[in-house]
Amino acid sequence: MKNITELNNQLTTLYAALRDGTIDVKTAAEMNNTAGKIINVQRVQLEYASLRNEAPNIDFLGGGDGH
Repeated sequence: MKNITELNNQLTTLYAALRDGTIDVKTAAEMNNTAGKIINVQRVQLEYASLRNEAPNIDFLGGGDGH
């Protein structure tokens, strides 16, 4: 996955698979946990930039070159 839009799409697919019973609960939980960690990393980057009064440029969030 390259960006937040792809993550959102994958989480939506994961939800549907869990609802339909095509993925087991343990696998879905692990994937959801990993997605949460990815989101938290982005949150830390945003908070750090905010503390420095900077506008972050984060690829994952659609920000360009990742700086």
